[in-house]
Amino acid sequence: MAPVVTGVSPNQGAPEGNTAVTITGSGFTGATLVRFGPTPTNFVLVSDTQITARTPAGTGTVTVTVTAPTGTSTQNVLFTYTPVTAAPVLTTLSPTSGPTAGGNVVTLNGMNLAGVSSVHFGANSATVLSNTASQVVVIAPAGLPSSVMVTVTTVGGTSNSLVYTYVAASVPVISGLSPGSGPVSGGNLVTVSGSNLSGAISVKFGNNPATVLSNTATQIVVSAPAGPPSATTVTVTTAGGTSNPLPYIYVAAPTVNDLSVHLGPATGGNTVAVFGSNLTLASAVSFGGTPATALHVVSDNQLTVTAPAGSGTVAVTVTTPGGTSTAATGNPYYTYLGAPVLTSLIPSHGPDFGGDAIVLGGSNLTYTDAVTFGGVPASFAAISDTQVVATSPGGAPGTVNVVAHTPAGNSNALPYVYDPS
Repeated sequence: MAPVVTGVSPNQGAPEGNTAVTITGSGFTGATLVRFGPTPTNFVLVSDTQITARTPAGTGTVTVTVTAPTGTSTQNVLFTYTPVTAAPVLTTLSPTSGPTAGGNVVTLNGMNLAGVSSVHFGANSATVLSNTASQVVVIAPAGLPSSVMVTVTTVGGTSNSLVYTYVAASVPVISGLSPGSGPVSGGNLVTVSGSNLSGAISVKFGNNPATVLSNTATQIVVSAPAGPPSATTVTVTTAGGTSNPLPYIYVAAPTVNDLSVHLGPATGGNTVAVFGSNLTLASAVSFGGTPATALHVVSDNQLTVTAPAGSGTVAVTVTTPGGTSTAATGNPYYTYLGAPVLTSLIPSHGPDFGGDAIVLGGSNLTYTDAVTFGGVPASFAAISDTQVVATSPGGAPGTVNVVAHTPAGNSNALPYVYDPS
């Protein structure tokens, strides 16, 4: 009876051949030939039911046959030539340590890493985020405070191991907030400084979570949440616990509802009192966007500043950690005036007992608040920006200087002659 082949183990191997296989069956005594497809190969007859052999080179899937003096086997026992996948190799881990809570991202670099079926940190499986032939990015699993071996498994086998250390997280400590106050609307950037701040799970202002924008071991930058106008505390929570609290103040937005003077010279330099609310923490006052100087906080409802130079009518605003005031209420407007100028007096002389109507011609006269003849106040009426009518006061015969005054200052002087009566 011809040989019978019932199996070949293993049933696959490299295309270049030389895979050691065991052929099982019956009727092998006196076997003279073993073929993989059409190609013969060297073999060793172990017994009537077993032959060992080395595969020849080949491709695809072929039938394994045994020939003896009694004939050639006809069973369809198959052997497949498949490319051998190289075993994965790890070269580096980054980082090489992390918190016992896990959850941090670890990058594994090496070779033959494509098609990862698992990544183990000790006995625990990691979550694979991305995978190429040279890199695997994973989320580390939780572990005890100790060192474990990290391995990668693919169809090519399991890699060499690299050491990863689980470190018990330290409790975070915060030492500073910058700034330490902000608007009730939130949204401002606050830098939290301290130590052991890596891997922040949350940053809270009171019970309200902030949005974390960046995070290192010594600094966290957040966008503050909204909160009522009051003091609260900021805390940071990591895998190591919750930090000490630091105070943070929510500041209501300032308002400006009036000014001590609403008119002033275009050159600036005069003192202006600003009235409103929530002014205590004022850091800047502007006149139409131009910063004022010499800011002095009198109370939560009053500031004094030195007006800058400017022109036209502008809104005065105050900036605090609570924001910048708007012109929605009261009268926060300030008008810059050109210095008054006199060009003519008509008439330019009159009786020494006074009483004459004198027309002062010039420019920037609308806001005239005083007219003097030789320093003596005269009654007057501003007719237009170019004309004021004054009544001459009495004076000694002779020449005196006539001066007009506005919130922008004194005009130039023009001579007026008192005629003897």
